[in-house]
Amino acid sequence: MKIVCAASVLYAEEAFGTLGEVRVLSDRLISHADLRDADALIVRSKTTVDAMLLDRTRVAFVGTTTSGTDHLDLDYLNPSPLAWCAAPGCNANSVSEYVAAALCTLAHRRGRTLAGLTLGVVGVGQVGSRVAKKAQALGMRVLLNDPPLAVATGDPVYLPLERVLRESDAITLHVPLARRGQYPTFRMANCGFFAKVKAGCLFLNASRGEVVDEEALLFALEHGAVSHAVLDVWNNEPFVEPHVLEKVALGTPHIAGYSFEGRLNGTLAVYRELCHFLEVEPSWAPPQNPAAPGPVIAVDARGKSEEAVLWETVHRAYDIEVDDRALRQTLILDRASRGVRFDALRRDYPERREFPARQVRLEHAEPAIAERIAALGFGVA
Repeated sequence: MKIVCAASVLYAEEAFGTLGEVRVLSDRLISHADLRDADALIVRSKTTVDAMLLDRTRVAFVGTTTSGTDHLDLDYLNPSPLAWCAAPGCNANSVSEYVAAALCTLAHRRGRTLAGLTLGVVGVGQVGSRVAKKAQALGMRVLLNDPPLAVATGDPVYLPLERVLRESDAITLHVPLARRGQYPTFRMANCGFFAKVKAGCLFLNASRGEVVDEEALLFALEHGAVSHAVLDVWNNEPFVEPHVLEKVALGTPHIAGYSFEGRLNGTLAVYRELCHFLEVEPSWAPPQNPAAPGPVIAVDARGKSEEAVLWETVHRAYDIEVDDRALRQTLILDRASRGVRFDALRRDYPERREFPARQVRLEHAEPAIAERIAALGFGVA
């Protein structure tokens, strides 16, 4: 069996090598010619999988080690005899930690507290539901909007978008990219969307770049409808527009879900699906200790507010400003070089462990702050 894997798939050779011959190729450079004699294709979000790539090949199985599927042409895949799978929820916790880090960082920069502010979560699936829990641990009031869930459950906890936009001090998007259907999300954050927000709100997008009209966001920033924006995803990736990056408070190269655990979960999910497809028992498991836990975070809470302790803990676990600075260094490059650098930042992304892999040792802290840190996912000593 011949298996082509995108280079960004963690443990590609170790896992899929137990099932056949593995060829690892650069994500955006996988071509039709590479797949003519391949039996399976394993990718991440940078590889577009459609008829042009797969027609007249012998590929029988396609797996993406990501939760999103907008890089897969499902109109082509679903009616075809091909089997395909994704890894829903694999990086949901990673993205929720990214949002928590962004909120803490912006609050710290502005000398504000998050406690008592309202966060509007648009899209309450695997990611959005975790974001809501972390926001509550940060002391925020949370409003939820998810029309499909509202219809499916009838639960009044899911509020109309207009109310969420009107009442939220910060708005974060966690929707799939849908260009048509009953609930389209393509360019949902447009001029009409920003006209309804609470003036001076924060805006965050770590879902898909195409759900935001970037020119509408810039207009909202220029006219005070939005005070600060955080973007991890962009229109026309990997070619981030400099005039957009320059205006956002935090900009990162589509790495919100790039924790070590998130990438590992994706590989495991697709590996097991391919084993099921081949009717063989899985024989590969990651090493018992695939990566050493991060160093203990020691925090002395003496004389510090709960907000300051939370900020210090999250910041030391994940400094989002490092990723922001790395992307801003691309501003001096020409367009082609910016695209190459964007992909390189993702390909060579340093290992980032999730909060549960970090132990926090608190000194002189009240039980309440220990409970909030534990609610964010950290182990607390």
